[in-house]
Amino acid sequence: MNTETDTAKPFSLKRLVLVMLTILVSVVMGQSLISSWNQPQVASRLQLYQTDLLLQGSAWQAEFLSEEQRAAVRSGLIGNDPVQSALEQYQEVRQTAASAIARSQAQIQELDLPSATEEGKPLSRRLQASVSQQQALLSELDLRIGLLKANQGETATAVSQWQQVQAQSLPASDKGQTAAALIQLWQDQAPATTAEQQLTQNLEGWFRYRALEKLYQTEGELEQEATLLTQEQSEAERQLVKLALVGTVPALGAVLGTGLLIGLLVQRLTRGNESLLLQNAGRGWDITWNGEIIWQVLIVGFFFVGQIALPLLLGSLGLGFATFSSRARAFYSMAYYLLMAASGIGVLIWSLRPYRPLPADLFRFELKGRWWLWGLGGYLVALPLMLGVSLLNQQIWQGQGGSNPLLQTVLEEQDPVALLVFLLTAAIAAPLFEEVLFRGFLLPSLTRYLPVWGAIGLSALIFAAAHLSLSEVLPLTLLGVILGFVYTRSRNLLAPILLHSAWNSVTMLGLFILGSR
Repeated sequence: MNTETDTAKPFSLKRLVLVMLTILVSVVMGQSLISSWNQPQVASRLQLYQTDLLLQGSAWQAEFLSEEQRAAVRSGLIGNDPVQSALEQYQEVRQTAASAIARSQAQIQELDLPSATEEGKPLSRRLQASVSQQQALLSELDLRIGLLKANQGETATAVSQWQQVQAQSLPASDKGQTAAALIQLWQDQAPATTAEQQLTQNLEGWFRYRALEKLYQTEGELEQEATLLTQEQSEAERQLVKLALVGTVPALGAVLGTGLLIGLLVQRLTRGNESLLLQNAGRGWDITWNGEIIWQVLIVGFFFVGQIALPLLLGSLGLGFATFSSRARAFYSMAYYLLMAASGIGVLIWSLRPYRPLPADLFRFELKGRWWLWGLGGYLVALPLMLGVSLLNQQIWQGQGGSNPLLQTVLEEQDPVALLVFLLTAAIAAPLFEEVLFRGFLLPSLTRYLPVWGAIGLSALIFAAAHLSLSEVLPLTLLGVILGFVYTRSRNLLAPILLHSAWNSVTMLGLFILGSR
């Protein structure tokens, strides 16, 4: 840590501009973080996608296996009672959504009081939009919960669930007509002529198969029912492969990571200061610039350009994420990120130009050495640690707190070209820019004022806050700490870039697999 004191400088026009931009950025970021408070996490949807895989896989008969072998495989991959497990999962997500709606409505009532200020109206509108989204989710959940209950013989409860959807939906809406068709089927009434179309279009996976099976049984279409069940068997096999990929592979990685972490701790106890954990532990950087440069690069180069200037510029040109088709959205996201990265790196280069030549160990990219071991090892260690923190985070936020909206887009995307573009953005562009900024510049700069461990922690917190989702602050801070630890030990930016790229790549591939049809 450089203990040299900064020379006091008079208050300049530059500092005045920085103060004004900081206030503006603080307001925008604060509003974004506050608005994420009542936004649902994508993690809840991911859990339901995985639950749906379990349900679809439960139809697998595996006639080539003996009964004992089939029971063992099903128990290991699917569980003993997948329908009951799915029902509990759906009810938990429903309860979370209902609680979020109640909280948002209470806030809206407070903001809409005559005594409320004008500043509260934009927040009220955002909350109302959130309530509409959550109510749509609630109707979707009720349709599925009803089918799960009907499958368990609770017909009256299922019909009541669907009647709630009917009451809360417009008669001509897809959800309203689907609920009506389900009620007719389970009350042994003649289904409408559009029932098959409604059930096929508005239900997916196991839920669609159960509804159509009931429809064909009611209509006496035995041949269509047999064809449907054959299709379900083929689909069940495919879903089991997906389930193994999204569940088994990360679990295996977490086991390896736990073993590696234990090994490193044992090495720390047995080898003391010669252990890998303490390699370069207290070694900082010879930083010659002061806190104003750090302030300038972060506020101007990252937050102002990325969160305010670029959205305003693109919006004035009539360009926005929501206005494009699926493939165009992917290219828009990549272009937006590349523009933000180019602007941020440009401000960084301009800010550091008076301090050239820079110290030799800053922004170090070197192909030689064991950087790849630090990167891959850091990724494996991150798996069990992030899993533990994610479980804690779910208890804290109860499915709320928002998430990166891009995750939901990727989860629902089916265009392979768009998926490839999203993958390239997340796996290459994001790690390169963010590691150069947060680990390459910010972390070493903070060692002028803080010990290395403090610089790792503060840079990780800023990294997490920059993602603008309250529920992601805790897990992303931990990820930032691991990235910072790997960088300070390896002294090579390629190591955290590899870790970051591996994390984003596996996350995106998991979304591709879960969302594929």
